Amino acid sequence: MADVSYKRHIAKTITWRIIGTLDTIVLSWIITGDPMAGVKIGIAEVTTKSVLYYLHERVWYKINLMRDGVLLESKKRHIAKTFTWRFIGTLDTMTLAWIISGNPLAALQIGFAEVITKMLLYYLHERAWYRVNFGLIRRNKD
Repeated sequence: MADVSYKRHIAKTITWRIIGTLDTIVLSWIITGDPMAGVKIGIAEVTTKSVLYYLHERVWYKINLMRDGVLLESKKRHIAKTFTWRFIGTLDTMTLAWIISGNPLAALQIGFAEVITKMLLYYLHERAWYRVNFGLIRRNKD
């Protein structure tokens, strides 16, 4: 099992938030046709998603998915994290988009578009961080 520091979770939160916010701004701009709506939705997400992502990381850290006494730090775990995070993130995005744009249809469109783009981006982010030792006290060999 890899020991994980809070610094690692904070760093992952920041890197993911940058990627996620840029994706949200672009998608919101395209879907609403209003660049300011995209920026407002993206800015609002920085706070809500940073808190939600950090909590998601902490919950997943405490979930012990074990096989033969070994913690699964596998692609399957990363895929499971991708789906749980996307569910939480999409609900947050749709809520913020509806509040900011005043248009529930645009909020649904933004949310559905994000399901595709963000799942791919999140999976790649998880795989990249899996290769980085920052914040790890030790890592078991896979």
